[in-house]
Amino acid sequence: MPELRPWRAARPHVVRAANAVRPGLARAVGAVQPHLQRAAGAVRPQLARAVAAAKPQLARITRPKPGGLRRYTAGAAGAGVALAVLVVVTAGPWDSTGQRTAERDRAAALNGTGGADHGGHSGASGTAGQAPEPAPSAESVLAGLGGAANTVKSDPTGKALADVLGPLLDDPALGARRTAAVVDLTDGKRLYGTGADDALTPASTTKIATAVAALSAMGADHRLTTRTALEPDTGELVLVGGGDPTLTAHKDAEGWASLRTLADRTATALKKRGIHEVTLSYDTTLFAGSELHPIGVDGNLALVTSLMADEARPDDSTSGPVTRDTDPAADAARTFGALLADQGIRTTSPGPSKATSRAKALAAVSSPPLSSIVERMLTNSDNDIAEALARQTAVASGKRADFDGGAAAIASVLKKLGLPLKGARFNDGSGLDRDDRLTADLLTALLVKAGDPAHPELRAVLTGLPVAGFTGTLTTRYTDGAAGVVRAKTGTLTGVNTLAGTVVDQDGHLLAFAFLASNTTSAIAAQSALDRTATALAACGCH
Repeated sequence: MPELRPWRAARPHVVRAANAVRPGLARAVGAVQPHLQRAAGAVRPQLARAVAAAKPQLARITRPKPGGLRRYTAGAAGAGVALAVLVVVTAGPWDSTGQRTAERDRAAALNGTGGADHGGHSGASGTAGQAPEPAPSAESVLAGLGGAANTVKSDPTGKALADVLGPLLDDPALGARRTAAVVDLTDGKRLYGTGADDALTPASTTKIATAVAALSAMGADHRLTTRTALEPDTGELVLVGGGDPTLTAHKDAEGWASLRTLADRTATALKKRGIHEVTLSYDTTLFAGSELHPIGVDGNLALVTSLMADEARPDDSTSGPVTRDTDPAADAARTFGALLADQGIRTTSPGPSKATSRAKALAAVSSPPLSSIVERMLTNSDNDIAEALARQTAVASGKRADFDGGAAAIASVLKKLGLPLKGARFNDGSGLDRDDRLTADLLTALLVKAGDPAHPELRAVLTGLPVAGFTGTLTTRYTDGAAGVVRAKTGTLTGVNTLAGTVVDQDGHLLAFAFLASNTTSAIAAQSALDRTATALAACGCH
């Protein structure tokens, strides 16, 4: 094989070098071993004390919560670093060059040799000895990035991509109409396109647009707050919905805003005022218009309201279709009343109301940062979060927070970002509306914008994409081939199958792609065809 020729040529030299070094290594091991044994004996008691001291901190490291993976990693790393520092200090003493003085003195005593980068420093520790004679240092193995040794290949070419992707996109399983685009994520250059400017039904890939608009309008660190307020004149307690679709009443909130915590804080505030009985009401006026999506009652989406716990799911599910509660806000208020009762606060049966400007704030709970909510939405293709974020984008943009206002706000924000909206039409935030229209060009442009260093607030759009074969809606897809390499948002409606995301090709180029297919007859066959196309893109050098 040609790639083995350099090794065959070098092999005799390597063998001679190894034979020359072997006796020296044996002598070094024999000389150092007694010192290592004594050092280990000296260090062992201090290590035992360090481990005992570190146990409480390590025990507190639990399963990561939303947005908490960095805190978990940092905690574990911190404990490890602390232990390592103790070992290093104990094993000293060290001189100013970072070498143990005992090792340096031992090398000098043996009159050994060293490279030019390891010259002698005799007497630095008060021990006389002859400095090692410098030997020639090895030349640099790798040339600097961008130098003569740089072998990174050029971008894939349109013709080569067409040769690979064209036949796959012609699969009859992809229906009568299909469009596609592939771009370089680093500079947005389109490398391949077929019908890329034609607008088709995007299904859930619409959520990519919703995510970009929400993050741009509100910021990645924005939090959604649910609160309670007490009316001074009537003594009415108002539970005010903040439009947080991740609010939960589960005992383990897993890092999301907790209705239980809000009840505890509210009860404490009431008791401080000497109040043990209240008229309970709830305020959902943050959002406006119809709560029912144009598709009607559907297990994929609850009524869209600014007050809801656990997405109005009557079971412990967190994703997927399920029959929802018929009045999410009233149900959340009743649950809240029961939690107050557990704290010794009696309430009336709750009814709708609106907190006045005179109402006194009692307690509040806030969601994780918007970036975490966006990641959850994209990974699980969560329709409830998507519709809530569309309305939150409307609120942030000064538009009416209903379906039309949310759609208009998304389009407005994307226009301000300079994205190609020709042919695009938004009717909701989730993509459940079959009248939504997006182009492959817009979907790839959204991904490029999310990767733009000038827009770090959009990074959650990329990190929230499901990972092929591992997370979210791609968990059971790509079980071989491109598993772990493709990250993409899926889209599925009857007769519609789409896929948009990122992939690293065979030459290390980070690419963004979008594939849209309409009039498909088998969702499974169409998904498989899209997956084969994305897998081929990952395996492609395409020059």
